[in-house]
Amino acid sequence: MPTLLLNADMGESFGPWVMGLDKEVMPHVDLANVACAFHASDPDIMRSTVRLACQYGVRVGAHPAYPDLVGFGRRSLACSAQEIENLVLYQIGALAAICRAEGTQVAYVKPHGALYNDMMQDNDKLLAVMRGVAAFDPQLPLMVMATADPAPVRQLAKQAGISLWFEAFADRAYDARGFLVSRRLPGAVHHDPQLIVEQARRIALGQPLTAIDGSELQLHADTLCVHGDNPESIAAIRAIRQALDTAV
Repeated sequence: MPTLLLNADMGESFGPWVMGLDKEVMPHVDLANVACAFHASDPDIMRSTVRLACQYGVRVGAHPAYPDLVGFGRRSLACSAQEIENLVLYQIGALAAICRAEGTQVAYVKPHGALYNDMMQDNDKLLAVMRGVAAFDPQLPLMVMATADPAPVRQLAKQAGISLWFEAFADRAYDARGFLVSRRLPGAVHHDPQLIVEQARRIALGQPLTAIDGSELQLHADTLCVHGDNPESIAAIRAIRQALDTAV
């Protein structure tokens, strides 16, 4: 079975305001998606998060977003394709400087929140993100959502000259096309730890999931996103890590 890398959003605190349990999550993941100060974080938080990742041998990824601190990057903004390309490039560059100071480097890029969702629904936005990544380093993989039909996204990545990592979610419900069910709808987020671990196990083994309409959904993923902002979620991450290690 191919190794399924665990990734988590990190460094989303801001000044004295603390969000997430980064110190508890970091020992159990492979990839840290570090906020780049557009939706959360600041230079101090960015550097301490990169330092923590280095301590545990976790690869650092840029987590760029729309410039929306108040809305935590979860609101779509009317940015042009050129603006999106530039804001992605800017944020990767900021994190790259922090990484260089800590003796590491940016290993991949995963857009955040509304930018991530928008690019998966709009090819112009997706190409803009891809151009931003390619302008910094075409060797950096871009993390995108694993869907039932990844061929169109693969074609765009080939056009942009970059590689992709496909991402799945253990704690989210999917529709029949392999897109995440909106958080505004009931059942969009799984809270049962056993269900979360089982969904992670099925993704890792390449087994079909059950979409929200009851149909079977097959996803092929390179990485699994986990969230750790409370003790229950930390316990779920530990259980997922154990389940994946056992499966391997």
